[in-house]
Amino acid sequence: MKTIYDVQQLLKRYGTIIYIGDRIADLELMEEEIKQLYQSTLIEPKDYQMAILLLRQEVQRLKGKNQ
Repeated sequence: MKTIYDVQQLLKRYGTIIYIGDRIADLELMEEEIKQLYQSTLIEPKDYQMAILLLRQEVQRLKGKNQ
């Protein structure tokens, strides 16, 4: 898993498609969904860690861009 697209594909495998229209809100909601999948033991710890890292990096990048 290397990109946000990969995270979206992981979520899609479990029937979750997220599009609110606000990119930061989309990423934060994806993070919550990933946490739920991990807590339900549906995804591996490695996938959970990488997805969370990618999502948080992208949120920080977008927040820095908006300032």
